[in-house]
Amino acid sequence: MKRKSAVNRVLLALTGVVLLGAGLLMLAGGFDLYRRWNLRPPQDWPLSTPHAVLLGEAGRTRWTDEGWWWPVVIAALAVVVLLALWWLLAQLRRTHPGPLPVGGPTATDGVELREGALSEALAADVRRQPGVRDARVRMTGRADRPEAHVDLVLTPGSEPGPVLEALCEGPVERARRSTGRARLRARARLRVAPHKPHRAQ
Repeated sequence: MKRKSAVNRVLLALTGVVLLGAGLLMLAGGFDLYRRWNLRPPQDWPLSTPHAVLLGEAGRTRWTDEGWWWPVVIAALAVVVLLALWWLLAQLRRTHPGPLPVGGPTATDGVELREGALSEALAADVRRQPGVRDARVRMTGRADRPEAHVDLVLTPGSEPGPVLEALCEGPVERARRSTGRARLRARARLRVAPHKPHRAQ
């Protein structure tokens, strides 16, 4: 989740810098600042004077008489708009609960627990369980219905059944009680740690 947020921020920052730079260059050409301030526009930049255009008439009308031109343009614009809307909705949708009220969603004392602190505490508790070599936990869902996603790396030879039973009755139950919730959903994904194959004697 942290990596996804960091990638989103970097992409947003890069997009903003590119759009801001392009906008400033266009404004400089539109207000004729290159000539007034004796500035040199970027090489091959077409919008360096107030009357300059990005595409000349020949470029704009080159394919307009072709039958396939407008359907292709409309389809491309529709795809761009749909992708932009999908990305925007993905950013707006909360995929993690945020601060969790201790005592459950109906608690009124104002005490909250960071989801990262709960994830780290739960992962540390899971790592102490028999048959578990490593564990990572991330919280998803809403603040009133959080869900723990547990990635387990089992030691070679351990059985998934007892490990899952111990996970539910131990760390998950302790996390539920410590946060004062009536229920804490959990999903587990199990992997076995790499090990050398056993040879039959």
